[in-house]
Amino acid sequence: MKNTIVYKDLGLIDYEEAYDIQEKIFNLKIQEKINDKETNKKYPDYILFCEHTDVFTLGQNGSERNLLVSNQELQNKKIKFAKTNRGGDITYHGPGQIVGYPVLDLEKYVKGIKQYIFLLEQSIINCLNLYNIKGERLQGTTGVWINNGDISMSRKICAIGVRTSHWISMHGFALNVNTNLNYFNMINPCGFTDKAVTSLEKELGTKQSIEDVKIKLLKCISECFDTKIIL
Repeated sequence: MKNTIVYKDLGLIDYEEAYDIQEKIFNLKIQEKINDKETNKKYPDYILFCEHTDVFTLGQNGSERNLLVSNQELQNKKIKFAKTNRGGDITYHGPGQIVGYPVLDLEKYVKGIKQYIFLLEQSIINCLNLYNIKGERLQGTTGVWINNGDISMSRKICAIGVRTSHWISMHGFALNVNTNLNYFNMINPCGFTDKAVTSLEKELGTKQSIEDVKIKLLKCISECFDTKIIL
């Protein structure tokens, strides 16, 4: 029997509110795993999708120097700033971007964190292929990029940053669909000063149905992780 993952769409939600939801599941699954080796009898694996209100988030190893605007400018533009405990540096979340938070018992799916990130990236790459976009990995980084054969033209379409404890995962990925890319001009995205950011809308030249992308993305995740996603 295949493993199952429960899907929940949180809609448009404040970053800290979504963080509290996934952290609660994360902590419950860790406690269950510590107390019972036959885990997830009560707390299933989840994948949460959402869009966030405007926020810059900084990973635990990131540098605030990659935020290029002042606190006053953030207040004026009503953009929040949050330090968080995922990997990676600074990124932007906002409307038009699918943020995915898989809260999984990774021992069911992978042999290590590198394989987990590889499968997340592959899920995104396979989804992009359905739109005739060639997504690629860029050596030395996480996430999914579009290069068109020229590394100097590399542009990031999906950021990935995760946290794990006791083989339970949280945080995840952010796929730019109809994202307002102007916000990325206020940061050095993921710490890069020489790489661009893109979206499905920009690459295809027209706004995309975010619900359609979610359906395709869930299918690709299900296939890559060889699991059944319960809608």
